[in-house]
Amino acid sequence: MKVGILKEIKPQENRVCMTPAGVEILTQAGHQVLVEATAGIGSGFSDETYQAVGAELIKGPEEVFARSEMVMHVKEPQPSEYRMIKPGQTVFTYFHFAASRELTTAMQETGAVCVAYETITDRNGALPLLTPMSEVAGRMATQEGAKYAERAQGGRGILLGGVTGVAPAKVLIVGGGIVGTNAAQMALGLGAQVFLLDTNLDRLRYLSEVMPKNCTPLYSTPAAIRELSQEADVIIGAVLLHGAKAPHLITRDQLHSLKPGCVLVDVSIDQGGCFETSRPTTHAEPTYTVDNVLHYCVANMPGAVPLTSTVALTNATLPYALQLANKGWKQAAIDDPGIANGVNVIEGKVTYESVAEAFDMPYSPISNYL
Repeated sequence: MKVGILKEIKPQENRVCMTPAGVEILTQAGHQVLVEATAGIGSGFSDETYQAVGAELIKGPEEVFARSEMVMHVKEPQPSEYRMIKPGQTVFTYFHFAASRELTTAMQETGAVCVAYETITDRNGALPLLTPMSEVAGRMATQEGAKYAERAQGGRGILLGGVTGVAPAKVLIVGGGIVGTNAAQMALGLGAQVFLLDTNLDRLRYLSEVMPKNCTPLYSTPAAIRELSQEADVIIGAVLLHGAKAPHLITRDQLHSLKPGCVLVDVSIDQGGCFETSRPTTHAEPTYTVDNVLHYCVANMPGAVPLTSTVALTNATLPYALQLANKGWKQAAIDDPGIANGVNVIEGKVTYESVAEAFDMPYSPISNYL
């Protein structure tokens, strides 16, 4: 199969979807890999390193799209790319369709087969291609929360870990999954007092066993969020509903009860955001303030650490890219139900139920196509 590796064009996105090491494995498996020139530069990989492992270097995205049977990205295709996507072409990337009707409609119109990293599952029902970026985003959430808690950045002027004789900051993390756990580990390591909320009692039992004493795992309810948010210095939203729009955990009306200078870090912004006042921001302009509450809602947080992120992402996506390239999307989906869960759109039809529900669109089960 001809596999295209595209350069990211979303603002401040420096990741690339495949390292040279991953390209080498694809070429050894007999596939022709077309890499857009300078695609890896932001992650520290030169064009020459791709050529050295058998990739063909392509000057622009038009030729990559035109010649490839499957194209790979990190982020969702951008409007300038929509017209380049061919009917029947496999597009393999993070889509987060439930957060954007425009993107969903555009991909339907292309006639492509859209396989979303974020909804592929493993045999345990986990999300293996979301996990590495969730780990990065969770750890970065605490770093950014600590940074913007500084007075010069618009925060309260508080050090997360405190110092001798001074109490540490209170960090509220809503969601005890991969993002929330990694955010908590970072905050706990800095010495903060952490409240970690989740609705899964088994998960809470596990967290109670493994987390240090400065972490308090609690059952998540609207009342608990209201109460704890009033005392928090940093609030990290880390909820995930598989392939669906995130719920609003803190409303606009609740902002007045938060501490002035409190920092909201919305890691769920890719799925629409879990705070009512959230809107996507960029690394160039990462924050804004509403009612004296600082919001950090960068939609591609791992793009700030592209070398780490690119290697971690390739480690996770490569086995699935190989299956898609070796077998084609249809046979790969037949052989692996986890890949079938990743197919969100097939030639104009929405085949992922949560996406169809988000926009009240017709739903076509993927079983109709296998």
